[in-house]
Order: sequence, then C-alpha cells, then structure tokens
Amino acid sequence: MKRFSQLAIPYIVWAVLMLILPMGLIAVYSFMEQGNSIIPFSFTLEHYAKFFTDPDFLLILWRSILIALKTTVICLLLGYPIAYVIARSDDRIQNTLVLCITLPTWINALVRTYAWIGLLSEGGLIQQVFRFLGLGSSELLYTEGAVLLGMVYNFLPFMILQIHTSLCKMDHSLVEASADLGATPVQTFRRVTLPLSLPGVINGITLVFLPAISSFFIPKLLGGGQYFLIGNLIENQFITVGEWNFGSSISMIMAIIMMLMMMAVRKVEIHNQGGKEE
Repeated sequence: MKRFSQLAIPYIVWAVLMLILPMGLIAVYSFMEQGNSIIPFSFTLEHYAKFFTDPDFLLILWRSILIALKTTVICLLLGYPIAYVIARSDDRIQNTLVLCITLPTWINALVRTYAWIGLLSEGGLIQQVFRFLGLGSSELLYTEGAVLLGMVYNFLPFMILQIHTSLCKMDHSLVEASADLGATPVQTFRRVTLPLSLPGVINGITLVFLPAISSFFIPKLLGGGQYFLIGNLIENQFITVGEWNFGSSISMIMAIIMMLMMMAVRKVEIHNQGGKEE
C-alpha cells in the first residue's frame, strides 16, 4: 500500500501545479481589482455583478448553453445508432469501425476545423455539390449552422465511444432471454438495451456538453467572429481587452456551472443504477 501511495506522488504534484494552482490564481483574480499605491489590490464582487447585470453577457451565456445542448442532442441522435451497429458487429469488423471513428481524433482539432473552412467557403466542395444538385448557393461559412457542424464533427466520437463501451459490457444473454419471453425487438431495446446503456449515454453527454459550452476556437474559425460564445468572451477579456479580473470571474462562473452539471449527472447515474451516493 505504501508503494502505491509513493507512485501517486508524481500525479499529485502534477495536479497541484497544473490544475489546483492555476484555478486558485483565477479564483483570486476574480475577486480582486486594482487599488491605489498603498493597497495595490482590493476585494470586490463587482466583476460578478457586472456579468449578471449586463444583458449582453447573459445573452452570450444563454447562446453558449443553447448551442451546447443542440450539439449534445445531435451527437446523441447520431452517436447511439452508430455505436449500436458497431457493438452488434463481429469482433473483426468492430475493431475496424472503432478505428475509423477514432482515426480523425489523431489529428489536431484545430487542423480539422480549418479543413471545414475550405469545405464550407465560397466555391468550396460542399457549395459545388449543392449547386450541382440545384439546391442553391447560400452562405454556409460564418453561420450558426457551420459552428454547430464543427462542434458535432469534433465531439461526436466521444459520444460514440462511450455508448459503444457501455453496449459491449452489456450481458447479451438478457437480450436473448427477452426474445425468448416473447418481447419484440422494440420492447427489448426499450426495456433491456437502453436502460443498460444509460451509463455510457450519460458519460457521452458529459464529454460532449462540457467542452461544447466552453469551446472558443470552433466558433471563432467557423463563425468568423460573428457568432460569439462564452469561450470567445473569456479569450477576448484575457488576450484582447486585458481585463484579467473580469475574465477570471467569467471563468469561475463557467467552472461552477460545469461542476453543478457534473454533480447533477452523477446523481442521475446513481439513481439509474438504483444505488446510493457514498
């Protein structure tokens, strides 16, 4: 036991330096403002009040939550059937399909997003296909649809892999027993497969929603700066405006929202498993 605790020391040091210390500094910055020559900094809640009393900032927060919800729902609707088909395939085919899902994630997300700019831009491949099919040549890039497409493309593998893992761990004898008892495939899916796969669904929702709500480079590249989300607001406060205190307060608000959502997801998962929180 002592040996295992010693092996955890490097991780603890890394977590303190890379996670706890930066978050602590952001928390301190969020409650500070520039003072005078005698007291350089003073405690304040003005930055939090500024965010919650400005309708423009609240609109950006609502827009971020909305696009994250849309991304999560689309990833779930697309990801569950794909994960189900992969899980029902032969082992050899299954490994190939999983490789096809994970292969794009080996490339940097920024590079993959840049590739969509070329596909969606004026005269790009997608617009040429639309014109060939007689669907017109409407603007595709720098729209909400482009941002949503980029988010779904980047986060869909996380949903598929989580649900696939959950389906693979399922006891398939329960499905056979359900069929032997006269249940239709729809009834079997609704009463056996879906409830047993809920842990994977919940994990997939978490892994898609949390990065989607705080994403900044996808809206910046595919939205062209016209579709401003909360991640872009934080980046703008730190890099462009130089308001580190206000940017830190927004970061803390988002961190609290994410922690509350993770707690809610955890409670739902425990409830579905029929257990009690330890």
